[in-house]
Amino acid sequence: MAHLRPNSVAARDAASVLHPYTNLVAHEQTGGLVIARGEGARVYDENGRAYIESAAGLWCASLGFSNERLVAVAAEQMRRLPYYHAFGGKSHDPMATLAEMLLERAPVPMGRVHFANSGSEANDTAIKIVWYYNNARGRPAKKKLIGRIKGYHGVTVAAASLTGLPVNHASFDLPLPGFFHTMTPHHYHAAEPGESEEAFASRCADALEALILEQGPDTVAAMWAEPIMGAGGVLVPPRGYFEKIGAVLRKYDVLLVVDEVICGFWRTGNYWGSQTFGIEPDIITCAKALSAAYVPISAVMVRQPIYEAIARQTDKIGTFGHGFTYSGHPVAAAVAAETLRIYDEEGIGAHVGAVGPHMQRAIRGRFGDHPLVGEVRGVGLIGAIELVRDRESRANFDPSLKVGLRLARQCEQHGVIGRSLPGDVLAFSPPLVISTDEIDDMVDRVGQALDALAAELAAS
Repeated sequence: MAHLRPNSVAARDAASVLHPYTNLVAHEQTGGLVIARGEGARVYDENGRAYIESAAGLWCASLGFSNERLVAVAAEQMRRLPYYHAFGGKSHDPMATLAEMLLERAPVPMGRVHFANSGSEANDTAIKIVWYYNNARGRPAKKKLIGRIKGYHGVTVAAASLTGLPVNHASFDLPLPGFFHTMTPHHYHAAEPGESEEAFASRCADALEALILEQGPDTVAAMWAEPIMGAGGVLVPPRGYFEKIGAVLRKYDVLLVVDEVICGFWRTGNYWGSQTFGIEPDIITCAKALSAAYVPISAVMVRQPIYEAIARQTDKIGTFGHGFTYSGHPVAAAVAAETLRIYDEEGIGAHVGAVGPHMQRAIRGRFGDHPLVGEVRGVGLIGAIELVRDRESRANFDPSLKVGLRLARQCEQHGVIGRSLPGDVLAFSPPLVISTDEIDDMVDRVGQALDALAAELAAS
């Protein structure tokens, strides 16, 4: 604590908070960055210094940090009905309205919506629904679940078991039995020499089929997939990937659960990532931009046949024994419904259609030939640069060098809060309301940070 000013927010925080995704020993000594307020695509620290939020917080602050419509709706709902639950058939207008709005906007016809509070809870709920569904259909052995290496679906015990990142398993005794992972569809690193994207996608589908056959099709219940793999490195699927794996899943009667927690609500240039990549989900999970991150809420949408099967089972048992105290919380639901209205009324989709390609051109133009950058990738307003030790061999840096984290720190020094991901990847997912001028400013500042990092590495 010697480096922290006594009684500062940073010192008080370091002495009292157990932070997620943080080296806790280092945090005790140095503390963290204290954010005091936000406006548009920027946040300001306790000293008044501005930062472009290049990751919209955690992919989620889609409408920026100062939307007065959402503030007003939250205050109004808190005065009218600050809380009620959904247990035992209880309801309220914001929850019913939001469910209707989601079903109207779903990428494929869906039957019902269940509400939770985070993407992790939504995916955990979807896991239980898949198991419940197969029990209802008299298939008690069909319970195994497939995620993907480098996939991310949350941090609850079951959702973290679907997640395919080592840091989410290490020392937590995860994954649980019955969870399996198929190969990462990252053409840049995993393709054979000369292998086209389509051929690589076919090999990914073959690997999935081999895993299903190895485990036994009668025991495999569902596969989880993000349209673009977010926390695993902003990995864009190769051409034809979802068409090919979809055919495998249908062949063996395996459900496809599409995790739209990051990609949903215009992030990829369409309302859903499923629309961008031609995916036909059986179940959809969503969160984050559902409320523009102003309040916690998530949702699970299920197709009508799945709903009908579990509904019959609840009649047999007497209840659907799952839910949360805050499922469909009226304030969260009201804010989420208003968020969806803003997307429609303020033309957020058209705006992303204009600024998304601008960002993709900007990051490719500024970083595509940089000596530290191996690949620039992305779609719409989500992108990434991957740092490599050698561009020719595509070899990554030794993880002990923490090159990606060092770039994120350099970004902060240049007025940008960046998201560092495993594999020395810097992600971009700015608020959807960002302007082209702000994108140019962001890219210029990150470029300065990258050049500073290059100089630092050359001198070491």
